Amino acid sequence: MTKKKARPDASRCVACGVCKKECPRVAISIYKGCYAVVNLDLCVACGICAKACPADVIDIVAESEVN
Repeated sequence: MTKKKARPDASRCVACGVCKKECPRVAISIYKGCYAVVNLDLCVACGICAKACPADVIDIVAESEVN
């Protein structure tokens, strides 16, 4: 079974913080007010952040696809 993780698209992220607020694992932070960053050790790929993102820039992907 492939592990999955959340992957925000930094080039399209508007750094609104909704994903950070909604993440039950506190796995998301906003880097220098510019874009969301996911702590892969904390992320369980629940998808709550992706559903909450108003800019629709977060995908749940295989861990190997996260840079």
